[in-house]
Amino acid sequence: MWIGKVKVNVIASLKSILLLFLPLSFLLLLLFFLHPRPTIDKQRPAGILIRPGYENYDQYISKQLNKTLNSRLRRIWTTRDWDRKIRVFTSFFNNLVSNEFLSNSSRSLCIGARVGQEVVALRGIGVSDAVGMDLVPYPPLVVKGDFHNQPFLDESFDFEFSNVFDHALYPEKFVGEVERTLKVGGVCVLHVALKRKGDKYSANDLYSVDALIKLFRVSTVARVTQIDGFGLDTEVVLRKTSAAKEITT
Repeated sequence: MWIGKVKVNVIASLKSILLLFLPLSFLLLLLFFLHPRPTIDKQRPAGILIRPGYENYDQYISKQLNKTLNSRLRRIWTTRDWDRKIRVFTSFFNNLVSNEFLSNSSRSLCIGARVGQEVVALRGIGVSDAVGMDLVPYPPLVVKGDFHNQPFLDESFDFEFSNVFDHALYPEKFVGEVERTLKVGGVCVLHVALKRKGDKYSANDLYSVDALIKLFRVSTVARVTQIDGFGLDTEVVLRKTSAAKEITT
């Protein structure tokens, strides 16, 4: 412990000395290398990059809320984008029904549903027991919840859908909560972007499907296909094969 404190003090002292004597350009370069680098999560597979800039979780949540509570965006979501998004989601869900990944009896959750177009689409094709979850509720379609810590009991759903994986600061927790709340035999469908980066509110960048799949511990891949959905290009379908309690950490 004391060695770590000594190291921090030495670095601080070096920074103070450098401020007095070195040219600014060289100083900035050297300070970059002296600054402690974040540790790499050894459990996170290569192919998922967490974006820097968050000093704590509250700061991350605050940035996400800046988008979710943006009055201009919410007006667009509930007017101009409303019917268009419902049509696109309906097409995706009908395809999942045709391939027996989804049925009218599926108890369904849409993760990061904003104002709930996904929920409306599910209910519109006969999946009546569907609800959305987001940091900001939008009754009666969307309830309040954090996808890093879902407010639902274990094995609550037959089907979970999300197109906001890129907003997860902790992808392992995002997936862990999906597997916890999904019933054995249940299906998870994720729409992700591999060919382009997300917007400024994205917290991670995904570079391969394999990296995403490796996060799942009690599920197997059922299908990977190309899509065109609101800037997302890949659909990954997984089926839970065993109870989440069997996961070892």
